[in-house]
Amino acid sequence: MTENAWTRWPSREALSRVGVPRMRRVLAWGTRLFALGILLGTLFTDGHLHGWGAAAALPGIALCGLMAWAFFRTTLQHRLLPSLGLLALLLAMATAAEAAGFRVPALVLWCGCAVSAIERLPMAAALPATSVALSAYAAVNNDVWLTTAATTAGLVLAGYVLRLDAEARGTAQRLLTQERAARAAEAESAALAERARIAREIHDVLAHSLSAQLVHLEAARLLIERGEDRDRILERVVAARGMAREGLAETRQALSALRGEMSPVEDFLSELVATDEGAAVTVTGERKPMPAEASQAVRRVAQEALTNVRKHAPGAKVQVRLDYGAYEVTLHVRDSGGPPGELTGSGAGYGLLGMRERAELLGGSLQAGPDEEGFVVTLKVPV
Repeated sequence: MTENAWTRWPSREALSRVGVPRMRRVLAWGTRLFALGILLGTLFTDGHLHGWGAAAALPGIALCGLMAWAFFRTTLQHRLLPSLGLLALLLAMATAAEAAGFRVPALVLWCGCAVSAIERLPMAAALPATSVALSAYAAVNNDVWLTTAATTAGLVLAGYVLRLDAEARGTAQRLLTQERAARAAEAESAALAERARIAREIHDVLAHSLSAQLVHLEAARLLIERGEDRDRILERVVAARGMAREGLAETRQALSALRGEMSPVEDFLSELVATDEGAAVTVTGERKPMPAEASQAVRRVAQEALTNVRKHAPGAKVQVRLDYGAYEVTLHVRDSGGPPGELTGSGAGYGLLGMRERAELLGGSLQAGPDEEGFVVTLKVPV
């Protein structure tokens, strides 16, 4: 044994009765009651037990039981000095019982103290205590020396086996507690991840729809301030109404996506550019099914990129290309550029940041920046 093993207490899980099967507890209590019955029967069938001896026998047994219970509690709390003190008192009670002529109770106490010390104390304290108890037992026992030696060796082995069994049970309890904590943490993490996913979906849908509506409504406001004709203002209001309808449809689609009911991403892109004059979509490579998160990332990035084009370069030509590779899908959204729109300075700039975060969560990447003509957004996600 290492120095740590000599001074280490059995774990509190091992010293407690937590995790002990009910049948085993019943068996243990039955054994104790049986031993107590034999002990009482031996005491009161002893011919010289009468008078004050009979009066002191029951309180003495009760006191021993109380000290044994206190020893259980102090060892459970890993309090060494009180535990050793109670053990010494029990050994003294056994010696007193032997001096009074109660040999059987004395032998039972010495054997019980020896086994309990090995089972519940650090080995550095248990071995001396066990040696004292078993030495007293061997000195008083009137069996042949071979029987006494075998009995003492058996008691030491029994105590050590009980210690190992308790340690194994304590280790199992600790592992079970850790597993439950890990499962709870995993469930909490999964719940937080799902909440974050739902929040991203709601944000992306609302950001796209409301931003597009804002473009047309702000344009209508500017037209009203300039005193433009009614038809141009009405055109912007009707466009905003169309965007509101599209937003409602996208919200329903997002809810369907959260339930795992999504149309193919190619169909979604075709429907997306169908409402935008000057936009076209191209699909290359061998089409393959994509994970739900990857499909949602492609959809939301395409929506956000088209919204940015409408906001910052209205009227620009937009080319959307979806490339299926062997291990990843790439989305390119490229516009031809143009004069800045009336709402170029609006927005908080969170759109690209949100798209990039969505891509990185999937192990992909997103690049966005100007090129020779206009602006290009490139998304890559593994599949």
